[in-house]
Amino acid sequence: MHERCNILGVGISAINMAQAIDTIDQWVAEHQAQYICVTPVHSVMDCYHDPSLKPIFSGSGLTTPDGMPVVWLLRLYGYKQVDRVYGPDLMRTVCQRSMETNHRHFFYGGAEGVPEKLADTLSRLYPGLNVAGAYSPPFRALTKEEDQEIVARINQTQPDIVWVGLGSPKQERWMADHVQKIEGATLIGVGAAFDFLTNRKPQAPHWLQRSGFEWVFRLLCEPRRLAYRYLVNNPLFIWLILMQTFKFRHDDLEDAKTV
Repeated sequence: MHERCNILGVGISAINMAQAIDTIDQWVAEHQAQYICVTPVHSVMDCYHDPSLKPIFSGSGLTTPDGMPVVWLLRLYGYKQVDRVYGPDLMRTVCQRSMETNHRHFFYGGAEGVPEKLADTLSRLYPGLNVAGAYSPPFRALTKEEDQEIVARINQTQPDIVWVGLGSPKQERWMADHVQKIEGATLIGVGAAFDFLTNRKPQAPHWLQRSGFEWVFRLLCEPRRLAYRYLVNNPLFIWLILMQTFKFRHDDLEDAKTV
């Protein structure tokens, strides 16, 4: 178990990419059912606005520092080894490692045809990648019967890793609810990685990702959808962190997974 840092009541795992990969390898080897929340600032703020999400993020196997502001905070709090564990990079790194481990991958989420295209793209990048399957669920609430059918479909392929691209926080709720239903698999919520890696949406240059200003690039690409997330939530996040840092507020961590 990796130590966690309390960021506004969300337990962020104090890890880097190499530690995340090693942990995933261990879970797969031991057939552990686990899930990973890849967590930037906006996910922390989702938890602030909807406290029912906090135990889902804090109760994961890993809740990784996705955005650079989260990385910088953890380093400021003394976790010097921490580095960004970014969804698209995590997916590429795990798939590259799988050329040696032969882990089986299932891609769940995205618009119709996107998970299949993603599987094809990654198979070209990493020849021999073991693709167990791909499925794009309907953009609506599923009936109990439909959900059971999807779970059976995924289990039939015997995946080691299920990549979940439903968008946050929908994917985190889904993973917390399904982690014990998908037999012995690691569920990893990577959101926009499905669209980035299939070139459906542009991805910021690497230098901009590392600068902490990737949000500006994304805001310019999708101003209507992301304006509130970045122009309202980001300043509020800074204020709340200052309040936490100087002991004017305290948020307890919750460990139990609830949906």
